[in-house]
Amino acid sequence: MECPQCVYSNPDGVKFCLSCGEMFAKNKTQDENSFFYEFAHYVDMVPRVERSIEPKFQNVFSRVFRDHSELEAERLFIVGTALTTPKITEVTDTWPKPWLFARVFVISLLAFAGFYIGVDYFRNINFIPGLLMIGASAVPLTTLIFFWEMNAPQNIAFYRVIFVGFIGGILSMLVALVFFDILKNNINPITIGITEELAKAITVISFVRYRKYRYILNGLLIGAAVGAGFAAFETAGYALRSLMSGDAQNLYITILWRGLLAPGGHVAWAALTGAAFCRVQGDDPFRLNMLVKIKFLRVFLLVVLMHALWDTPITGMFPFGQIFLMVASWIVVFLLIRAGLKEIGAKKLMV
Repeated sequence: MECPQCVYSNPDGVKFCLSCGEMFAKNKTQDENSFFYEFAHYVDMVPRVERSIEPKFQNVFSRVFRDHSELEAERLFIVGTALTTPKITEVTDTWPKPWLFARVFVISLLAFAGFYIGVDYFRNINFIPGLLMIGASAVPLTTLIFFWEMNAPQNIAFYRVIFVGFIGGILSMLVALVFFDILKNNINPITIGITEELAKAITVISFVRYRKYRYILNGLLIGAAVGAGFAAFETAGYALRSLMSGDAQNLYITILWRGLLAPGGHVAWAALTGAAFCRVQGDDPFRLNMLVKIKFLRVFLLVVLMHALWDTPITGMFPFGQIFLMVASWIVVFLLIRAGLKEIGAKKLMV
């Protein structure tokens, strides 16, 4: 007799029980022959009794410290293509359990440590560009991988995420520079917040308005990609300034603090804006009046406010105020992730 906790462990249709360790053969139905069906059940070896629609952090991050094979990691990178994007009926509306982002972070730390040794111990200036690149991009990339793993519809290929990160990051910075040039005589924390968040919002919307990124979770991911590019490029610039000042210690401090605070800054804020827009747009074609709908405006204004407070030079804002804002940003992020999962559940009922 089969154990009720058995789940599919590989593409050959074999059941493996996480509780009793037994394996069972299984006859595939027509729907189960799809490539994604095999992939999903290979990767998601979690009993349904462990899943929850509630934002329980101990459940969301429960797979971070588990062992994962290289094959499991490789299969994560093939989703989002025409052949591997699941039907909405195949998408689970329970909380994903990301783990790859943690591996990416560890790998980035090891690479940064290598460049640090090359620069600080061996005094080799050839290691400086790598130190700046890895130091600036490690945390934004890690955070982006997290959002990619949380994209339950799995309808966006990783190459597309990287494309949006690079192109969206530089486009949003250029748009911000245009706004700064217009407001060059009136630069303050409020105008900085409005300028940079508006630049990222314009870029994010330009990526999602014509494509089939209609889910809230899609908006989170595309927004996070733009924000990650913006954050990495900006940090690289600040790190270079610190290096040119001749103070190596200031260089490391800049990379450290901007890295620690990156997840709650540009990445999270752009992700929130993208999710809010996709929530308003849904399956409808883009219309300008979508930008004045309350569901979008309240999130965008919240992001602008948090950005303005972040840059406000008041006592205690760095680092304690910024840490508080980072936590607040992620509370809203997880609320929108939950809204995105509920959206998927509602769409499945409509099919």
